[in-house]
Amino acid sequence: MTRSTDNLVDGKRHILVADDEFINREMLENILCDEYDVLKAEDGEMAYDLIKQNCNTLSLILLDLMMPKLSGLELLAKLKGDPDIKNIPVIVLTSDQASEVESLRKGAADFIPKPYPEPDVIKARISRSIELAEDRQIISATERDELTGLFTSEYFYRYVEQFDKFHPTADMDAVCFDVNHFHILNERFGMTKVAEILRSLADCLAGIFTFTDSVLCRMADDTFLVYCPHRDDYSRIIEKISSGCEGMSTMIKMRAGVYASCDKKLDVQSRFVRAKIAADKIRNNYSVFVSTFDETLLKEELFSEQLVDEFPKALAEKQFKVFFQPKYDITGDTPVLSSAEALVRWFHPELGMISPGAFIPLFEGNGLIAQLDEYVWRRSAEKIAEWKERFGRSIPVSVNLSRAEMYDPELVNTFEKIVSDTGITTKELYLEITESAYVRDSSQIVDRVSQLREHGFFIEMDDFGSGYSSLNMISELPIDALKLDMKFIRNAFEKHKDTRMISIVIDIAEYLGVPVIAEGVETEEQYLALKKLGCNIIQGYYFSKPLPAEEFEAKLQESFS
Repeated sequence: MTRSTDNLVDGKRHILVADDEFINREMLENILCDEYDVLKAEDGEMAYDLIKQNCNTLSLILLDLMMPKLSGLELLAKLKGDPDIKNIPVIVLTSDQASEVESLRKGAADFIPKPYPEPDVIKARISRSIELAEDRQIISATERDELTGLFTSEYFYRYVEQFDKFHPTADMDAVCFDVNHFHILNERFGMTKVAEILRSLADCLAGIFTFTDSVLCRMADDTFLVYCPHRDDYSRIIEKISSGCEGMSTMIKMRAGVYASCDKKLDVQSRFVRAKIAADKIRNNYSVFVSTFDETLLKEELFSEQLVDEFPKALAEKQFKVFFQPKYDITGDTPVLSSAEALVRWFHPELGMISPGAFIPLFEGNGLIAQLDEYVWRRSAEKIAEWKERFGRSIPVSVNLSRAEMYDPELVNTFEKIVSDTGITTKELYLEITESAYVRDSSQIVDRVSQLREHGFFIEMDDFGSGYSSLNMISELPIDALKLDMKFIRNAFEKHKDTRMISIVIDIAEYLGVPVIAEGVETEEQYLALKKLGCNIIQGYYFSKPLPAEEFEAKLQESFS
């Protein structure tokens, strides 16, 4: 470590000599003035005032115990009780050996006996005390988070290890506290206010988990780690923090991941990885604020990491296969295969077929979905071109777009290139965009969708009935079809067979002049009811499950014959 230079004044460290004897003050100044800038005080009160005035630059205090107004021991006790000056090292000047012991117990760094020893001895004691104090400051600066005063992660893990050595049988919990939607706090209040909130949170946690039996850490911007004796009241703790600890003016929502009664055979970091996994499990859950780790969560996390790691290879080896679920036009007497939706499946060489429910939300969360979607878009366009050439007729295919992809300024160019490369038209590649994408950041999404429509792409609003868009909003949206959410259909038929909402949506679509597509249709009853209500297109297991390209081709051939 390098020596600190924060306390240098004109190239010298700052020292205070507090002694009521003029000759002692002058003698010490003469000994030290070549190396130090010396302040002098003749009584305890004057010394205290000078210390407060120069607390940011003072490197050491030489303190006589026998002084008027405020004795050396009284001043020493006052110094150690003041957080702004308690870390300035104090060397006691005394001829009383009993007072030496008492001074050391009250926080003095060292003592120099009276009468004074040789100047070199005095200088050596002073130099050593300053060096030790500055070393402690450097260590403190690295082991403590500057904002909150809690341990940094590196030192936190070390202190947990030390705690375990002295408490090997203690039943301990590893806990991860996270602030929900921390980025919103930054947007709402700004960095200064958020810093105040984080300090209040740290103080609140330190008040709940005492330093005598717990170890606390600020791990990242909004993540706090706590190693504490096992307890079962984390919900109450979250409620207390969220309702506002003393001194915290803003209510926030936190979540906790708990690795309860943790296995001490695991290294410390692994224990808190488990706590973090539990906390992340409820990241977007608005009703659950405490999650307890179990081995199932770890298996899920490891599985997710494996999928992410193997994604590039899977894409290169075309392990992802595009399936096609037929859509049937039911406006005539006989249902007619009119289009299809492209759905991706992952055929892993070792794990077999991986459910889209396992990898699509994962890839949406880490940004890989854009690469996968473009792969599906291109494979779908290639199949449209292939079938068009083979059967002499066109079959449009719908592909899905995530909300994140709608912000891509190159999106239109990407689709234009796919269409150009494969030789199909924009009218043959339908684009499905979820209703929720329109609801959030609607103006920007509407602009992007309008651009796509201007280039001739057919736009389907997917999952209608799940995004809570207003009727006024729907009337202004650039869409070519409404696609009813699968759950919307299921609920309508399961709950007292009340299809009035579906009827209303179909009336809205008719007013807008766009067809209605119902997905998730599984029974003849649903099919007949939807047909009677005026639904245009049906998709679901009643007609067909999603099919590999070869099986879908067979249906195409049958429908074209």
